[in-house]
Amino acid sequence: MNGQYIKRIEIDALWNGHKHICWDLQPGVNILSGVNGVGKSTILNRVITHLLDINKDTRKNDGIHLTIFPDGAKSINFEVIRSFDRPMLSNELMNRMTDNQMQTELDLHLFYLGRKWLDYQVNLSNRMVELFSSNDPEATAKVQALAMEKTHFLDMIDDLFHETGKTIKRDQNELYFNSYDEMISAYKLSSGEKQMLIILLTVLVQDRKPFVLFMDEPEISLHVEWQKRLIDLIMDLNPNMQVILTTHSPAVIMNGWGDRVTDVEDIVVTP
Repeated sequence: MNGQYIKRIEIDALWNGHKHICWDLQPGVNILSGVNGVGKSTILNRVITHLLDINKDTRKNDGIHLTIFPDGAKSINFEVIRSFDRPMLSNELMNRMTDNQMQTELDLHLFYLGRKWLDYQVNLSNRMVELFSSNDPEATAKVQALAMEKTHFLDMIDDLFHETGKTIKRDQNELYFNSYDEMISAYKLSSGEKQMLIILLTVLVQDRKPFVLFMDEPEISLHVEWQKRLIDLIMDLNPNMQVILTTHSPAVIMNGWGDRVTDVEDIVVTP
């Protein structure tokens, strides 16, 4: 049985056994803060590796103990977003696979998300057809509600990108944009635009199902106004997910998320 969210993270013997971690989480937004080098990313990476091992059914004694809701759940659906847009090492191999546009890790992430975006649209269409074929008296209203979820996402992207003159092309199944008089692919966006598109797409394609979104310093490449709106935007797209993120930016918590912040020092237990 898959869980809905993580209630508690416990890590034994972090930093060569000098400290333990015990972090009680909320179902919605959880923000980990602290100075550089205190271990924010280390904590996230240890938990992510543990969850990957669980999903592969390769249990290890790694000192990680997760309490998942509901009781009895042994695994959980999750996604990871990292912010550093590094050049890809295997450019030659990637160029053989694609149309020679992918240059960075964000591009690779966009490539895989593009496939999920197509799947999302196909599934959405299939659900609409099933509703129209049913005897449900509320079928029309339900179909309109489903269509609005996609439209709301498209409107959100257009609103975010309007200052640079970009709008998402709604007559294309793949991710293309109007940039003044030119049609461009998502690979031609700026790093900040790619980052925001990746975050919002990752949330959307989960189709409002419960899952955990891990983000390590998502504010990198995002200008301040986008940082302020980030959490509101993603929770609007999927209020059923749990967010676990690290940040250095005061702007990320500015829109009323200050009470969701936990300092690393507050969850450290010295043996």
